[in-house]
Amino acid sequence: MKLRDLLNVLERTPVLPGDLPDREVPAVAHDSRKVVPGSLFVAVRGFHSDGHQFIPQAVRRGAIAVVAEEGSDAGPFEGVPVIRVRDSRKALARLAAEFYGYPSRKMRLVGITGTKGKTTTSYLVKSVIEAGGRTAGLIGTIDYRIGNRVYPAPNTTPESLDLQALLAEMADLKTGYCVMEVSSHALALGRTDGCLFEAAAFTNLAHDHLDFHETLDDYFQAKLLLFTGLGPDKTAVVNIDDERSAEIVKHTKARVITFGFSGNADVRPTGNVGHSISGLTFTARTPAGDVAIQSPLVGKHNIYNILTAVGLCAGLGFSPGTISAGIRRMQSVPGRMEKVDEGQPFGVLVDYAHTEGSLVSLLDAVREIAAGRVITVFGCGGDRDRTKRPKMGAAALNGSDVVIVTSDNPRTEDPLAIIAEIEGGMSSAGTRVSSLDGTQMGVSGKTPYLVIPDRREAIAGAVGIAGPGDVVVLAGKGHEDYQIIGETKVHFDDREVVREEIRRRKAECGMRNAG
Repeated sequence: MKLRDLLNVLERTPVLPGDLPDREVPAVAHDSRKVVPGSLFVAVRGFHSDGHQFIPQAVRRGAIAVVAEEGSDAGPFEGVPVIRVRDSRKALARLAAEFYGYPSRKMRLVGITGTKGKTTTSYLVKSVIEAGGRTAGLIGTIDYRIGNRVYPAPNTTPESLDLQALLAEMADLKTGYCVMEVSSHALALGRTDGCLFEAAAFTNLAHDHLDFHETLDDYFQAKLLLFTGLGPDKTAVVNIDDERSAEIVKHTKARVITFGFSGNADVRPTGNVGHSISGLTFTARTPAGDVAIQSPLVGKHNIYNILTAVGLCAGLGFSPGTISAGIRRMQSVPGRMEKVDEGQPFGVLVDYAHTEGSLVSLLDAVREIAAGRVITVFGCGGDRDRTKRPKMGAAALNGSDVVIVTSDNPRTEDPLAIIAEIEGGMSSAGTRVSSLDGTQMGVSGKTPYLVIPDRREAIAGAVGIAGPGDVVVLAGKGHEDYQIIGETKVHFDDREVVREEIRRRKAECGMRNAG
């Protein structure tokens, strides 16, 4: 693409010297290390570093032009113009969409936003699309999937340049659909600018990400952007049971499909809902007809996730039979109430729940299927919203019989300081104990909890006290295969660790029995 054509998408078309406008641009980059000769470099202010500091490196690597923010200290550079814009991150999104040829227009793009349920809903929708004989890419928290290719996901929704590259790769493979988790960060930062959504869903709003958004209303306003951008020929699928849904219905121009337990919802469960350790069975009523639901997923929150997927797929034109088949085929989502079975007499579930609301939903679901005690291991991430920590402590106590408070991803914070803030919400309903030997359990009539900062030791402790019919819940990290301590990311996977601890316990029991 010629530089002149690429820069036409900017708010002001710059005047370039000589033959520069006719130069072919092989790449757009916002990382100076990825600049190749002839590139356009866009300097973006990040959270940890400022791309403007790396403009000289980009020029040395062969950038033929630079986009930088007004007021920044950049240039001049001989023969390399610096093009000033008000917001370079927004400019990057427009440039990326233009450079890759607006790939979202070559497929049906489905966006899912909300505090909880995005990942599971995205997997359900992808399964329905494939049950209908179509192809679908997936962009979300766990990974990015294009055909048989799987890429790691550093962000739920990638930076705009990376996002457009992924969509272009899907378009090259003639992928019919892309199902995308759309985070509030992405919407607020303009990462999805230039994307054309065919349908979008709002799952719910709960207290989260207030380390980034100053208020809960700011958080919601970011999510609202997904729906105000939909045209009248598109579809908005909205949780009518959430109090913020009315604002979405009011402000979107799209056709609205509501879902929920309310009798006024367009998509809702009807009749009896079957719920057991084996999964969910119910009938979903929709404007297109009833959909028979049979799913291995458990919990009321997964009924909501299924209803969201049903609403989206009905809006996209899939038949009740295809929707039913797709829901049935989707067996599990990594790190979302994921079962770990090593033949032990107790249950183990690994889940990503890392907010008060998601932890409440998780433990409510576990309580419904647990024959014995609910033993919960959880912590809170460092360098993130501190206000939710005591609330999560209270939620863990209220939904469990035994709680072990441990580390999550402490990052640059002191793990013990994080735990102390969690304990701030546990004093009224819980009693701190010093061991798990059983002698202190329930003595005060309050829920016992223990602090074990080392996450492996905490998981081992939970496995060590679990008996037949109990369910051990490992909450907070889900699919993650790492732990961030300080600035270092080390390998740590709850699923691997709990398997190792179960096997160790079984081996020790076998040795004792043999003795």
